[in-house]
Amino acid sequence: MSRPFSDRYWDEAETWSRERIAEHQLAQLRKQLAHVHEHSDFYRRRWQDVGFTPGDLRSLGDLRRLPVVAKSDYVESLRESGPWGSGLAAPLRDVRRVHFSSGTTSSPTPVCWTGADLERWADLYARAAYSQGTRDTDVFQCLFTYTWFVGGLGFTSGYGRIGATVIPGGAAETERQVETIFRYGTTAVAGTPSFMLHLADTAEAMGRPLRDSAVRSVTVGGEPGGAVPATRARIEELWGARCYDGYGSLEFQPIAWECAEQAGGHLPEDFAYAEVLDADTREPVPDGTPGVLVLTHLDKRATPLVRWWTGDVVVRDSSPCACGRTLARLPGGVVGRADDMLVIKGVNLFPSAVEDVVRRTEGVTGEYRIVLDPDVTDGATGALTGIKLRVEAEHARADEVRERLAAAVRAELTVRALVECVPPGTLPRHTHKAKRVLREN
Repeated sequence: MSRPFSDRYWDEAETWSRERIAEHQLAQLRKQLAHVHEHSDFYRRRWQDVGFTPGDLRSLGDLRRLPVVAKSDYVESLRESGPWGSGLAAPLRDVRRVHFSSGTTSSPTPVCWTGADLERWADLYARAAYSQGTRDTDVFQCLFTYTWFVGGLGFTSGYGRIGATVIPGGAAETERQVETIFRYGTTAVAGTPSFMLHLADTAEAMGRPLRDSAVRSVTVGGEPGGAVPATRARIEELWGARCYDGYGSLEFQPIAWECAEQAGGHLPEDFAYAEVLDADTREPVPDGTPGVLVLTHLDKRATPLVRWWTGDVVVRDSSPCACGRTLARLPGGVVGRADDMLVIKGVNLFPSAVEDVVRRTEGVTGEYRIVLDPDVTDGATGALTGIKLRVEAEHARADEVRERLAAAVRAELTVRALVECVPPGTLPRHTHKAKRVLREN
């Protein structure tokens, strides 16, 4: 087991001054770009196209001379040099772990880890859990799926590194999960917001509400929700515990996590260099302004990424947190994905904003779908004229819910909403990533 830096912080880097963070990032970037240039055909060719060599990096701002790289570019590298891709920057004999994307938009894509990468990964998850109060006396039950999904093993490794007792439960057999939580005194859990709500509903039906359990820490990730105020409040009410938002992706594990202050996820700036760019101009935006998060690994060996376009819209705050950490934060978590944003008569709308309104509306179960169909689409132009919300509500309250929810969406989000009520239990529950936006003809 690794030893923490202090009784409050897992790693000294969490309290570095902003000047020291910048110095560390520049020094690491120089080493990292040299490694990538030498070992990655994928990046070397692209950098040659813009006349860049690692020696040209004299300041952090020089990184902007390099092109951003998106998922489509990575997929193309796999076609060029399958199955591992031309981006692999370590010999295959040094690769100790491979995880894959879900394959929902393309063939499953591999991301690799060396032994050192795995050590770093586990340590970052330990840092996250430690900042939320987890210690070696805790019993942690991981409720993320382990089937092809990357996050479950990350959480398992991190909590184990702290010394917690780890139960790798996965995201199935909900009644058994509830029984395990009570029987073994689970104190901390992690999973998707959807599964946490589903598990709580199951526990209520079993007559064993989770607010009566020993759980005091609920970490959620894998989908929006943890940073949505109404969803967080619902989880905290049902579990009787504090809910922390975690943010990561297959390519960057993890990206940010909330500390005990719940004031936005801390970026591990000693692990990744973060830029927040305007979605159209791709120029940096100041703190407090929404933009797309772009990340560069500072020390990953196997599949390092340089200027990775996450597609996630965030707001950065580089001021110190009340917890004493100096690492920049992402207040509000991921606002939405740039490619998921809906444009409705000039209004930019992210699904997470809709979720917050729905889950604050009295009379609904909290399950919902945003339906985009001809009823909310201009037949001539194909442009959206509003949204349709499919929500669960008791038949006796359906008219009341339709009126209240449509008015709330109009008042708070300034768009038209057609509300369709279905009986409780009609909409499918998800144990992994919930699909909230449906396009129907």
